Amino acid sequence: MELGVFTPVFGKRSFEQMLEAVVALEHVTAIEIGTGAWPGSDHLDLDGLLASKAQAREYRQRIADAGLTISALSCHGNPIHPDAAIARAYDTTFRKTVRLAERLEVPVVVTFSGCPGDHAGARRPNWVTTPWPPEFLEILDWQWNKKVIPYWTEATAFAEKRGIKVALEAHPGFVVYNVETALKLRAAAGPNLGVNFDPSHMYWQGVDVPAAIKALGDAIFHVHAKDVSIDVRNTGINGVLDTKSYRHMSERSWLFRSVGWGHDELEWKRIVSALRLAGYDYVMSIEHEDALASVDEGLRAAVGLLHRVLLTEPPVDAWWT
Repeated sequence: MELGVFTPVFGKRSFEQMLEAVVALEHVTAIEIGTGAWPGSDHLDLDGLLASKAQAREYRQRIADAGLTISALSCHGNPIHPDAAIARAYDTTFRKTVRLAERLEVPVVVTFSGCPGDHAGARRPNWVTTPWPPEFLEILDWQWNKKVIPYWTEATAFAEKRGIKVALEAHPGFVVYNVETALKLRAAAGPNLGVNFDPSHMYWQGVDVPAAIKALGDAIFHVHAKDVSIDVRNTGINGVLDTKSYRHMSERSWLFRSVGWGHDELEWKRIVSALRLAGYDYVMSIEHEDALASVDEGLRAAVGLLHRVLLTEPPVDAWWT
């Protein structure tokens, strides 16, 4: 496995400055680049690169000259949003991203599954988390059969024709938020749809992350390395569902943290071992969303821990296995 960095963390820096910052992080060999939607596109001109093959070649070469590869292009959006204009914009970004991934020879596009409304005239998404009252099950049935499965079956085929895998990041608030929902959509849309596995979104839901990795198996196309810390005092009172602003850090049930500041090195060894047993041998892309650590502090801590884990963890085909 290789280490990578998700570049929106350097959003205030130019493309050249971003490359310099990544290269300065020893042991990092890949970058994941946002093309639009929620990650933004600070380090990539999506339309410009699609309009010019020469510009795309130059862009890719500049990354290669820095000793790096692109692990994925990311456009985290909601292409099944109930507002048609919003959905259309996210869908357009997704399809442009797939086309650019083909041109740049990047094998994976990362995005969200999205979430529709609760009926045809809805204006806002409706994330259902309970089967009762009974109308919630009716909403789920309508969402999956009328919106989710039709859209992602076609969108997955669109990407597959261009040789690109679609990696949905399971995230609460969207219809794919755990192993079960990810595998449900994959069964409907086909094996070219998989997941971008982010442990941080699993831990606060109470998931045993290595067990989840085992259950997903070869459906894992890309991995985010991001941690989360659980405040047991706050969860002891209010549980893990928490809608308070991320700015209210001391009051929240959980917070996103840099790798190692939510779970220790042994737990990250369990994660890496599970990934290897599942056959994953690609990039662990570090995503920094830790409000308690600076960019440099958080990234260097994550790289240091993960490099030690990857260096010391024996491969699954070691002679004694």
